[in-house]
Order: sequence, then C-alpha cells, then structure tokens
Amino acid sequence: MSVISRDLFLYLSNNKTLNRAAQNWGSNIASGKIVGGIDFPSSIKFIKELNEQGFSVTVDHLGEFVTSEEIARERTKECIQTIETIVAQRLDSHVSLKLTSLGLDISKELVFENMRKIMDIAEKYKIMVTIDMEDETRCEETLSIFKGLKADYTYISTVIQAYLYRAEQDIRNLNSYEPFLRLVKGAYKESPTVAFPKKADVDENYKKLIKSRLLNGHYTGVATHDDAIIEYTKRLVEEYKIPKHSFEFQMLYGMRTQTQKELVNQGYKMRVYVPYGIDWYGYFMRRLAERPANLAFVLKGMTKK
Repeated sequence: MSVISRDLFLYLSNNKTLNRAAQNWGSNIASGKIVGGIDFPSSIKFIKELNEQGFSVTVDHLGEFVTSEEIARERTKECIQTIETIVAQRLDSHVSLKLTSLGLDISKELVFENMRKIMDIAEKYKIMVTIDMEDETRCEETLSIFKGLKADYTYISTVIQAYLYRAEQDIRNLNSYEPFLRLVKGAYKESPTVAFPKKADVDENYKKLIKSRLLNGHYTGVATHDDAIIEYTKRLVEEYKIPKHSFEFQMLYGMRTQTQKELVNQGYKMRVYVPYGIDWYGYFMRRLAERPANLAFVLKGMTKK
C-alpha cells in the first residue's frame, strides 16, 4: 500500500490541471498551514511566530525546472531580496533554493553566475544558503556546483538523500569540505538501479548516514518526521556524548508541530522548513509521497489553526 500511495502522490504532483487549479484557488487554504504565503512578505509573520517559540527557520521560494533565462534571473533577484529582508527583519532564518529554479537546465554558467550573486550577499550578512537536492539525474551536477562554490564561500550547504545508493560515498567525497549537510530520505520517484526501492533499506541507510555525520563532528540537519529515526538520533547522541549544538532536527511547516515543540523543550535545536509561493501543490504532493503518514499530520495541523 505504501508503494501505491507513493506512486499516486507523485502522479498527482505532476498533474498540470490540478497544479493550475491549486494556484487559482488553493493558496488561501495553504497559506499559514503548510506554506507561509504566496510570497515572502506574507510569510514573515509566521516566521516571527516560529522564532518567538524557539524555532529556527529555513525559507524556500517554491518553483523549479525554470527554462527561461529571464525567469532564472528574476528568481535570483528575489532570493537576494529575501536575504536582505531576513536581515532587516532580524529573522532567525536560512534560505533554501533549487538550482533548476536558477537555470540549471539552461546552462551551468548561468547557474554559477546567479549563485555567485546570491552568495555574495549571503556571505556579507552571514545567512546560510542551502542548495536543495533534486532528482538523481541532477545529483552529480548539483554536488559539482556546490563544491565549486564552497571553495569561495562559507555560508553554503547542500542536501544528501538517503534513498540513493551513492549517498554514503557522496558524504565521504564531501568530508574534506567540512560541509553543513541536510540529510533527508528523498522524495522523487527513482529507478531501483539508483535508489533503494524498500523503505526498510532506506531507513537503515539513513541511520548509517546520520551516525557517520554526527561522529565526524560536521554540523548536520537531521530532516525527518519519523519517530523511529528521531529516537535513533537521540540514542546516538546519548551513547556517544554528542553535543546537542553540533546538529539540529528539521521538519516541515505545519507537520508534527507538537513533536517540534517537544524537541525544543528537550534542548534540541529545531529548524522548521517554511516554503512560500503559488507552486505549493506539487511540493505538498511530493511530501505526501515521501511519507504518506504526513497527510494525517497536515490535516490535524490545518484543523487546529
């Protein structure tokens, strides 16, 4: 059933008719529930509320697979404005972005040009920028761009997906950069030739990656809603006397809010991923595909607000 649910949600995420319908009438339903708002200014009040409750935040302008150079440059300017607003509003927030929104599918040169503009501002204000990982076909190029930028910038991080066979080796290859990495299970539909097809195998690989990262002392974001993974991480921290300031838990906005509060109360750093923009529908469906149980968390959260 989990495979069927995953395939269904991934199919729905790519349905253009439903995407258009969601953009036309669903933004008001989603805003303040699973996304911050249709734009960054409308999300600020929710970010401030989270900060006041002891949560750090990562914001992400939804939208990917840009094929227009003009739009890619617009996205770059918008990201720079977001960073400047974070500073002006004194928000405790990082910025997350996808390289396909900055022109990865157009040219590598364009992505480097746009990313350097963003990173010049991020470095000036010491705001962390995380390069999100997309599907496996773009993994190698994404890591190559990250390495190229990490040579010149401090405030840049990226993501490793535990369902990919290559994940463990990718982490080894990145160790010399001493990077801040976000560890996730992975949300795209991948071939069994490149990714673990069974959830149990993904979970075991995820635990292995978490352990290797926490033991090597490089700052890590453990991005999960899975209670078993959360408890595993806690046991690991206790067993090896790992300082709580050397890692953080990360969860999505509007999901597991009570668990998020409990983790903060227990002294763990908790970062909430707050997306914004009109392209919320595809994002939401991919999160459900990643873990169908998220549906229950979202419905619970939406009825409480």
